[in-house]
Amino acid sequence: MKPATILAPESAPLSVGILLMEETNALSLAAVVDPMRVANRRTGRSHYAWRYYSVRGGPVRLTAGIEVPTEPLGDRIDCDLLILVASFRIAEQSTPAFLARLRRLAPQVRAMAAVDGAAWFLARAGLLNGTRATVHWEDLEAFTADFPAIDVRRDRYVISGDRITTGGAAPSLDFMLDLIRARQGAELALSVAGTLLYDPVHTATAPQRTMSAARIARADPALGRAVALMEAAVEDPPPVAEIARRIGLSARRMEMLFRARLGTSPGRFFLDLRLEEARRMVTDSRLPLQEIALRTGFSGQAAFARAFRARFGSTATALRAGRGQ
Repeated sequence: MKPATILAPESAPLSVGILLMEETNALSLAAVVDPMRVANRRTGRSHYAWRYYSVRGGPVRLTAGIEVPTEPLGDRIDCDLLILVASFRIAEQSTPAFLARLRRLAPQVRAMAAVDGAAWFLARAGLLNGTRATVHWEDLEAFTADFPAIDVRRDRYVISGDRITTGGAAPSLDFMLDLIRARQGAELALSVAGTLLYDPVHTATAPQRTMSAARIARADPALGRAVALMEAAVEDPPPVAEIARRIGLSARRMEMLFRARLGTSPGRFFLDLRLEEARRMVTDSRLPLQEIALRTGFSGQAAFARAFRARFGSTATALRAGRGQ
C-alpha cells in the first residue's frame, strides 16, 4: 500500500505529470525536472518518471523560445503528483473549461503542486480553499485580496495536506530536494544538490524576499546595516525605533525602506528572522523549547508558542516530532 503522503519513504517510482502552461519560464520547469533526472542518474534507478502535458497537447513554447512536446490533458490522468508550471498570461488561460478540468483531476492524484504563477489556477478552481499557500512575492498582495478563503503565506514554498505551492524557480528546487530527502534520504538529496552546484540554505518557511542579503546592503547600505543589527540581536531584540536610531534613520524612514525593498515592515521582518532561527534550533538541536524561546528573544514559552504556530502552522513540539507538515 502506498503511503498517504508522497513525502514519505517509498520504494516504488513516483509518477509525475507536468502540466505546462503557455509562456512559462524555462528555469521554473528545469527546477522541477532536473532534480528528478539527477536523482535517477546518481542512483541508476528510476525513482521518478514524468510526462509532459498541456491543455491542447503539442509543442509548448517557453519564454526562452524552447519548445517542449506535450500530451493533451484529458479528464483522466494516471500519476501520483500533478505539477502545474506557469509564469505569464494567467488570466487569459484561466478558462472555465480548464478550471473545471483541474477540479475533475484533483481527486485522481495523490498531490497537486503549483509552481510560480500556477497557484492562481488552483485558487481560481477552488482547490486551495482552506489551505495554506504561497505565490510569487510580486503577486502576494493581490492573491491575498482575491482569495480570502486561503491562508496566504510569504513562505518560499508551502505544503498543506496534498496541495503544494511554490514562490518561483529556486523555491521549487528547494521543494524537489525536500521531496527526494523525504523519499530516498538526506544523502541522495545532498548528492543531487551538489551535482547541481546548489546550496539549499533556505527552509520552506523562509520568507520570500525581493533580493538577497548581500544585494540588500549593496542596494541600500542603511537597510543592510539594519538587517545586520537584527541578525546580531536575535537573542536580545531591541525595539525597531532603537535600530532606526542606531543607523541614523527615523522610524518612519526605516519603515518605508523595508516596505519598498522587502515588501514587509521592519517589525515583521525581525520577528520572521527570529522565528526562522527558532525553527532551525527546533529541527537541528535538542535544546529545550524554553531555551530556544529565550535564545530567540521571547520573554516566555507561551508567547513563543503562539508566534511559532502563527508563523509555521504547527507547534514546535509537533515539528520536532516530525509532524510539522
